[in-house]
Amino acid sequence: MMVHQFKDAPTENNVAWQRFLPTGPIAMLPLSDTESSLVWSTSHQHAEELLQMDEESFVDAINSAFWSNENHSELVETAGSLFRMALSVLMPDSGSARQLPPSVSGIGPKSRVMFPLGMGHATEYIRHRVALIGDAAHRVHPLAGQGANLGFGDVSYLTQVLSQAAYNGKDIGAMQHLLEFETERQRHNLPMMTAIDLMKRLYSSNTAPMVLLRTFGLQATNAVPPLKEQIMAFASKGCHSGMICQLILHM
Repeated sequence: MMVHQFKDAPTENNVAWQRFLPTGPIAMLPLSDTESSLVWSTSHQHAEELLQMDEESFVDAINSAFWSNENHSELVETAGSLFRMALSVLMPDSGSARQLPPSVSGIGPKSRVMFPLGMGHATEYIRHRVALIGDAAHRVHPLAGQGANLGFGDVSYLTQVLSQAAYNGKDIGAMQHLLEFETERQRHNLPMMTAIDLMKRLYSSNTAPMVLLRTFGLQATNAVPPLKEQIMAFASKGCHSGMICQLILHM
C-alpha cells in the first residue's frame, strides 16, 4: 500500500475518488484545494517498485492508474453503454453527470510509505474501564474511506453514551455503559465489514460475467437516487465531513 500527499493546481477539490484495478484499488482523498492524500493498494512487489521510482515516474504511474484504459474489455464497455442507455430511457432524470478523474502534478517530499493490509475484528471492544475504538477494534480493506467512517462512528457513539452517563451522575467507566457502546457498534460494524470484504472479493475477479454483474449493479444503483442516497447514508454514518465519494470503476 502506498500513502502520500500530492499537490495540484487550485480547484474545487472536494470529491474523493476510488478506482478498482486488477492489482487492487487506488483511492484519493482531498485535504485542501491543492493537496490530497492517496492510498494505493497493490501487490508487495509492485509496491516496492513504486517506492523505488523517481518523482516524475511515480506521478506518471499515478495518472496512468486513474486514466488508463489498458485493461478495459470492449465487451463490457459495449454492454455497459447499452445498459446505461436503457436506464436513461426508463429513467431520464436519474443518475448524475460523469466527472473526469483527477490529475496529479507532484508529490510531497518523503511522502511514500508502504505497509501491509489486512482485515481483523476484536471479539470484545470493552473491558473494565477500557473501550477499543477505530483500528484498535476493527481493520478493513481500504474502500471509499469506510475504515475511517467506522472509527468516527465509534467515537461518536462512545461520546454519546459517556456523556449521558455523566449527565445522570453515573460512573462513566461502568460496564453497563460500555456494553451499550459495544452492542450498538458491533451491530453496525460487522455488517459493514462484511459488505466491504464482499466488495473486495467482487472486484478481485476479472472474469467477464463478474465484471458485467458489478457494472450493471452499480449503474443501476447510480440511476436510482433514493437507493443511492440510502447506501451513502449508511456508509457515511458517523462521518461528519460531508465528503462526496465518487467510485470510478475498472471495467
